[in-house]
Formats: sequence, C-alpha cells, structure tokens
Amino acid sequence: MERKKLAGAVLAAALVIGGLTAGSATATAAEPACGSTGTVQTTNGTLADGATWEIQCPAGAWNGTLFLYSHGYVVPGTANPATDVGDPITGAWLLGHGYALAGSSYASTGWAIQQALPDQVNTLGAFDQAYGKPRTTIAWGHSLGGIITAGLIQDYPNLFNAALPMCGVLSGGVATWNTALDGEFAFQQLIDPKIQVVNITNPTANLEAGEVAVAAAQQTAAGRARLALVAALSDTPGWFTPLSPEPAATDYAAQEQNQYLWDTEVTFPFVLDFRAELEARAGGNVSWNTGVNYVADLAKSVDRQEVTALYQAAGLSLTKDLGTLNSAPRISADPFAVAYLAKYIAFNGKISIPVLSMHTTGDGLVVPENEQAYRSVVDRAGNGNLLRQIFVDRAGHCAFTPAETITAAQTLLNRLSTGHWNVPSPAGLNSEAAALGPTYNIYESGSSLVATAPAFTSYTPAPYLRPFDLAPFFGGLARLVP
Repeated sequence: MERKKLAGAVLAAALVIGGLTAGSATATAAEPACGSTGTVQTTNGTLADGATWEIQCPAGAWNGTLFLYSHGYVVPGTANPATDVGDPITGAWLLGHGYALAGSSYASTGWAIQQALPDQVNTLGAFDQAYGKPRTTIAWGHSLGGIITAGLIQDYPNLFNAALPMCGVLSGGVATWNTALDGEFAFQQLIDPKIQVVNITNPTANLEAGEVAVAAAQQTAAGRARLALVAALSDTPGWFTPLSPEPAATDYAAQEQNQYLWDTEVTFPFVLDFRAELEARAGGNVSWNTGVNYVADLAKSVDRQEVTALYQAAGLSLTKDLGTLNSAPRISADPFAVAYLAKYIAFNGKISIPVLSMHTTGDGLVVPENEQAYRSVVDRAGNGNLLRQIFVDRAGHCAFTPAETITAAQTLLNRLSTGHWNVPSPAGLNSEAAALGPTYNIYESGSSLVATAPAFTSYTPAPYLRPFDLAPFFGGLARLVP
C-alpha cells in the first residue's frame, strides 16, 4: 500500500477524532481576556521548537477551567496542525458552558511523546501569559494523547487538577511495543519469515510484504487459524466496525474476519512500518521476547477459545505451532533504546489528582486491557482511590459519541466540585448522555452522522498479557530488559 494512501486510511480509521464541522471566530493575536467577547476567540502561536498551539476562549464569561487536549498519533509525512479538542461538537459544548480549550501540534509527528510533553506544558505557559493562570486545569486526550495525558500528570503533577485519558495507551510505551512484537513474531515464524519485526530497514516494503502475506493466509483455514493466534497474542478483539453488532461468543469465523480487518486496516502499518520511526528515535530496537512463554500467554488470552476452535477446524496442530514459537531464536532489545521508551513513557502509578479513563470494549488498536495495566500500577502505588474507569460497549478505536465524551467530562468535573467520586452506574451514565439530546448522540460513519444511543457498560478488562511498569523505588528506569 502506498504510504500516502496508508496514512489517510490509518488516520481515518483510528487515530484522528474529528471531521464534524463547527465554526468560530479566529483572532490573530491574544485578546486581553479569555471569554466575554460575544464570540468564540481562537488564537494561535508557535513555540520555540516549532510546535504550534491553539487556544479557544468561550463567547461568554470564562469559568476559570482550561481543558488541555493531547491529540493522537500523526503519521509521519502528514499534516500536523495544532489541535485543542477531539471533535468540534464536544468542543462547542465545552465552550458554550464557559470552558477554555488549548492544545499543541507537538514539534514532530510519529511517536512524539518526547516532544509532546514539553510542548503541552509550554502551551499552558502561552495560555497563562495571554489570559492568566486557570483556577483549574484538566488534561485530556485520545489514543497516543491518552498516554501523553497520563505522562503529563506523572511528570508535571503540580500543573493539573484532573485528567481524562480516553482510549489511551495506558500500559505504557514499553509494554505496548513488546505486545506488538509478540504478534509480529508469531506472524513471521508461522506465516511470512521474510518480514522484519525489529530493526526494520525498508518500512514501506516491509509493510507491503506483510499485506501480501496476510491476504494469502486469509484464504485458507490454516492461515486463518494462524492469524487468529497472531491476534490472540495481542488480545485483539473479534469486533471491528463501530456501529455493528458484536459477533456471538462462538462465531469464531466472524471474529477472525474482524481481526483480519484490524490487522490489514489499522495494526499492520504500526507494527511493520511505523515501528521504524520509533526505532530511529530511540536509537535501536525497543522490544524483546526473551523469556516469553507463548503457551502461557495464549492460555491467558481472551481469544484462546477462538484460536483452539479454528485450529481444530483446520486440522492444524496448535501444540506444534506454539512449540515453533517457543523454540524459535528470540529477540533482545537495545537497553538504551528501552530506556528512551521507558522515559517517554512508562508509568509508576504515582498519581496525585483524580483520573477518569474511558475505553471502548472493542478497541483492537489500543486494547481495553490497557486499562487493567494502568489500574494495576496505580493500585500498587496506593493511589487507587484517585482512579475510576468507565467503558463503552462498541467496536472501534476512540469510537465515542460527543454525548459519551461530555458525560465523562461532567463526571470528572463533579469529582472536582464535590471532592469525592460520584460515578453513576452504566445505566445512569447512559441516561445522562441520552438527556443531552440528538445533537450529541451521534457517531460519524463515513461522511454521515448516525444517531447513536449511548453505550456505557459494566466491563472488567482481562489482565494485560505483557505488562511493564516503572518500579516505584528505582528512580524511574528499572527492569529495562529481562
């Protein structure tokens, strides 16, 4: 697939929340006060490292609260504008209720956490200089912006009062790319030995070879069984299209077909192409599978029954294929590259402000098990009272309606105003979201806006298969390699 075409497909499918239209007045320079001008003010600027920022002030009086938005992954070589909200309908609601918005582009694209953290902090500085320090500052963001949000409150805890990471990479960078390696490794060993899984020298050709191989594998029962195993090592859900019904628990053929769509339309570009951008940043390979027991990992996977059934249907030996994986030469990481990725960023659980995270249950790019990984490290650090997690029963990455996002924001704002959590039941959250009306209970599907009921649900994510956390007592960069 051409890189330009690929970039558009990935951005449209998964990573950039937006596409809805809303207008606002744009100012070319900072106004003396945020709000009360009768029209929404939008100001823009550039930071010293070249990142751009955007700030929006409400038309009416500003209530003193600023939402700092961190955007998701931007494919290298594509447009990278400053972004201060995930979708303009949610943004219009926030502005209409007196909240100010801000966000930056980050100085680079790709896995840009190193640049994003200071750029977001400096965007706060730009706001402070123009309008004064907010009484309350809330960090929020989608996808890569979710891990950036969690990174901001870990590294700069005194700058924020609360956080709302959505569909975030909350297992941290090291765990995420280790998990990606497990799927890549199984694909290489069982389907296409020619692909490079680390130290990728020609990312475009590597992805193209992988796309050819996965399409061929999908044509046979044995290939589909092995692709299901590849998916299981990352806990990829068997549900892809956001407004579709979830396949039945035993409809393994449909589940595998959806995992194939996750691979070909979303995941493979990251693991077979964009990994090279990260390796260049980090100065080497950031992932390892030394010491990994793939028999044990499959036993813990939420897709285990699907894999077992498809192997049986194909007349293929699962035991033999797992033996192939466990006996294959392993991959070691460059410790300095891992140190880079752990710095940008892994988690120690030391949160000091209220955090509400939100995830769809059918997310195959950033799987909902990320929430378990984050909950685990926060609980271990003794800060579980500050964290609450809510889930939306829908396929897709960051596939939230504006009503669901606004309801999550209101829940977090209630925590700030009352000093204690009052998270409604899923039925209560759905009632609150529905009460916002048809303007907000919509989902963008292609070029259409589809009326969509809120879908908060009671959900407990399974354990993350390959966790990696910063040990609390070792200064930050512990356990870099096994």
